[in-house]
Amino acid sequence: MEKYHQILAIIDPTTEDQKALKRAIELAKQTQATITAFLSIYDFSYEMTTMLSNDEREAMRNSLINDRIQWLNELINVLPHDNIAIDTKVIWHNRPFEPIIEEVLNNGYDIVIKGTHQHDKLKSVIFTPTDWHILRKCPCPVLLVKDHLWPMNGNIVAALNVGSAEAEHQSLNVKITEEAINLSKLIKANVHLVNSFPGTPVNIAIEIPEFNANEYNESMLSHHIEAMDEHAQQFAISKEHTHVEEGLPEDIIVRLADELDAELVILGTIGRTGLSAALIGNTAEHLIDNLNCDVLALKPDGYVSPLAN
Repeated sequence: MEKYHQILAIIDPTTEDQKALKRAIELAKQTQATITAFLSIYDFSYEMTTMLSNDEREAMRNSLINDRIQWLNELINVLPHDNIAIDTKVIWHNRPFEPIIEEVLNNGYDIVIKGTHQHDKLKSVIFTPTDWHILRKCPCPVLLVKDHLWPMNGNIVAALNVGSAEAEHQSLNVKITEEAINLSKLIKANVHLVNSFPGTPVNIAIEIPEFNANEYNESMLSHHIEAMDEHAQQFAISKEHTHVEEGLPEDIIVRLADELDAELVILGTIGRTGLSAALIGNTAEHLIDNLNCDVLALKPDGYVSPLAN
């Protein structure tokens, strides 16, 4: 099922190379989607000019917005986009993530696509607070784009949590797998399912001398393999494309994505507050920082953004 009909591509005002917009066009070619190129701008000095009246400040803001719209249209005109409809929207706002999420809530986009920043000296990617706010609070799928190409017959890695009996995790596993299969058809890729599980908790091994760590690990491994096989069979995914390993998700998923030269990793973010918000912060942060490919983050069904009225 082709489900991406409305794409929100976030424009980076600091560069001419709009990775998110290019990826949006790539996707839209397969789905006949419409794209909105969205830019949020703000200049604090304009708000501080006490010499000007409110009307004059408003006029200055509008002038800057119009400049950016013109710049954006020129950018779009030089990109080959094969008659794909691309609208532009420039908003004045001092917290860039808020108007992005409000735009999604008000207009029902199917996916938000945003580029990541390359740190020239460290050769690694820098995630801004805006990226993390969007990942946590955006109700629709968020695709964070790096520089990795999407070749034909490439690999998509779907990161699952098949060992959990929690309904929220189970339904998220289904959602992630369905999304992976859907995208694999659009971009002609192979789907790999990966699941990691923690090894023996050190404190148990120390506190209970008769505790058999090997036996525990073996039983955990077989439990997860069984759960993975059952899940994969529902979607007719072959056993060779399933991977179950002991370790931290941020280590296992990154290594597997590297080995497969994956173009995309799909993961779930449980975007609640408290402990699970901290967990998505830490696991997703380490994971996404270390991946050399695009990341698609999905929310559980029924997720409500804290910015929803």
